[in-house]
Amino acid sequence: MRLDGVGFDAATDAGPLVILQDIDLVINQGESVAILGPSGSGKSTLMMLMGGLEQPTRGEVFVGGESIAGMGEDDLAVFRRGRVGIVFQAFHLIPTLSALDNVAVPLDLAGIPAARERAAEVLRAVGLGHRLTHLPAKLSGGEQQRVALARALAPAPRLLLADEPTGNLDTDSGRAVADLMFSATGPGGATLVLITHDEALAARCDRIVRLADGRVAG
Repeated sequence: MRLDGVGFDAATDAGPLVILQDIDLVINQGESVAILGPSGSGKSTLMMLMGGLEQPTRGEVFVGGESIAGMGEDDLAVFRRGRVGIVFQAFHLIPTLSALDNVAVPLDLAGIPAARERAAEVLRAVGLGHRLTHLPAKLSGGEQQRVALARALAPAPRLLLADEPTGNLDTDSGRAVADLMFSATGPGGATLVLITHDEALAARCDRIVRLADGRVAG
């Protein structure tokens, strides 16, 4: 992944508000990178740009050598399918679907064969083989985040984006979710970009990038 001169302005009643500016960043395949910075520094916006959930106001974002700047919503959806997995602090599970279906339905919509079998396999890998039929309301916070992580990992994405994925979890659950994320990265695995306030979690990454006032500070 490469960001060249990336900037992002948010529209406000008083005019454009600069959120990010002059971001130049290269992240190698299989690398794990933590993005740290104070609230309002632009961390989550940067992740949204990396995943094609927002478009930069300036500059270009390259994922797998392909520029996603300027793509329309339909093209971005196709681009993300199977390539980009995203985990949020809020689990974003569908409350009326079981753990299995929360993972299987996106796979099925993406045209991935044997979606339910693949979903069950990944849920077992994250320690939830005994919870396949449970609705999210019947799962603990840590279990819900494992379902969300399984959903992100099931298509075997090349890029895994995680925004404060352990922020709502207790220490043990947070450590377990972090272990699962890092197990998917490395040579031959996914690239991990981790947004966090947790210095100890960030220290587990190959590299730390710090943001301040919408710029890379180190």
